[in-house]
Amino acid sequence: MGMFCIQLDAFGLNLALPRIGRDLRTGGEGLQWVVSAYLLATGTLMLGAGRLGDLFGRRRLLVAGFVVFGISSLVCGLAPTLPVLVAGRVAQGAGAAMIMPVGLSLLTNVYPAGLRGRATGWALGIGGIATAAGPFVGGALTESVSWRALFWLNVPLAVLGAVCASRTAENYDRGASRVVDWSGLVGLTAALATLCVLIDRGAGWGWPVTLAAVTLVAALLTLFVRRQRAAAHPLVELGLFGNGPYLALTLAGAAANAATVTFLFVVPVTLQGQWDLPVAAAGAAFLAPAIAMALAGPLAGRVPPRGAARLMAGCLGGGGLILACLAQASSLTLYTAVATAGGAVLGVANALTLIATQAVIRPERAGVASGVTKTVITVAAGLVVGLLGADIGQHHGPGPAAAADTALLLTAAGCLAAGALLTAWIRLRENEARPGRAAPPPRPPRRTDRR
Repeated sequence: MGMFCIQLDAFGLNLALPRIGRDLRTGGEGLQWVVSAYLLATGTLMLGAGRLGDLFGRRRLLVAGFVVFGISSLVCGLAPTLPVLVAGRVAQGAGAAMIMPVGLSLLTNVYPAGLRGRATGWALGIGGIATAAGPFVGGALTESVSWRALFWLNVPLAVLGAVCASRTAENYDRGASRVVDWSGLVGLTAALATLCVLIDRGAGWGWPVTLAAVTLVAALLTLFVRRQRAAAHPLVELGLFGNGPYLALTLAGAAANAATVTFLFVVPVTLQGQWDLPVAAAGAAFLAPAIAMALAGPLAGRVPPRGAARLMAGCLGGGGLILACLAQASSLTLYTAVATAGGAVLGVANALTLIATQAVIRPERAGVASGVTKTVITVAAGLVVGLLGADIGQHHGPGPAAAADTALLLTAAGCLAAGALLTAWIRLRENEARPGRAAPPPRPPRRTDRR
C-alpha cells in the first residue's frame, strides 16, 4: 500500500502541470518543483528514516509515515498558491521517506531468504501498477474533476495503509544500540538538501554564491564522514561502501532510476505536445508503456542474485538505445511501441536495484542499506527532473519538443555509459576471481592391492 501511494503520487501530476499553473495563476517557471520537490525531499530524508526504523521499530515508523503522507496530501489538495503546494509536496516527500525504506526492510526481515526477492518484486510490482495508473488516473481526474482530486484520493489510501501497518508485528535491529547520531543525520540531510538546490537553481546565482554553496556541500560531507568514523554508533557504517557489489548496483541503479523518471516525465508531456493529444487520451496512450513497467517488478524478483548485475547492465544498455530511438520516432504508433519496450526494460533495471542490493547485505542492516540506496537513486531522479526545466512543461511549440528530445538523448547516453561501466566491473571481478578459485580436492589413489 505504501509503494502504491508513493508511486501514484509521484507520477500522477505530470499531465496536470499545465492545469495547475492556470488554476494557481503561475507560469511555467517553478512548476517542475511540484514534481522535483517531492522527489528531492524523499531522497534527502530516506537514509535517516531507514536507520531510525532499524533502531526504534519499522512498524512504528511505517505508521508514522502514512500519517504524515495523508495529512500532507490533504494540505496539497487544499493549496491556494504554488508555494503552499510545493511545501505540501515536501511534507509528502518526508512521509514517503519513512514509508519506502522501512517497508522494504520489513519485507527483507519478515520473509525467509528464498522468498525475499519475490516479495520485494511483488511490492515493486504493486508500485508499478500505481505508476501505470498514475498518468491515466491523474489525467482523467484533472479533466473530469480537478487535479486536487488526486491528492484527496491519497487520504483514504494512507488511512488504509496505516491500519494495515498497525496490525503488523514490530520489527527492529535487536543487536544495535538505541543511540542515534543526530549530528550526523542533520549534517547529511543539510548537505543533500544544499546539493539538490544548488544543481537545480545554481545556474542563476552567479559564481560567488555557487562557489560558496559548493564549498558548504563539500564541508558538510567531509564533516559527516569524519563523524561516522569517530562515532561509537554511526548513522551509516562506512564499511557498507566497501561492499563492492552493493556499491556498484547502487550506482547503476541511480542511472536506471534517473532514466525511468525522465521517461515517465517526458513521454506523457510529449504525447500532449508533439502528438497534440488531450489529457485523458495522453494518459490512455501511456497506459501500455506503464503496464509494461509494472509487470517488470515481479519478473525481476525471480532473477537469481548472481545474475542480477549482468542483467542490469544489459537493461541499461538496451534502455539507452530505446530512449535514443524514442527521440527519433516519426509516428504516434511507433512512438507508443518503442515507449512500451522502454517501459519494460527500464522497469526491470529499476526493480533489480532494490532487489539485488538487499540480497548482498546483512538482513539486520536492511533499513540503513535500503535508505542509502533509495537516497542515492531518488536524489539522482529529483535532480534530473529539476534539470529538465520548465520548458518541457509548456507542452507546445518547437522549443519544448526539442528540450524533450535533448533530455531523452542525454539520458540515453548516461544509460549506455552506466551499462558499459557496470559490464567492465563485472568482467574485472570475474578476472580477479579466476586465479583464486580453489583447486578441486585430489582424488584418493586407486587401491590396487586386493589382498
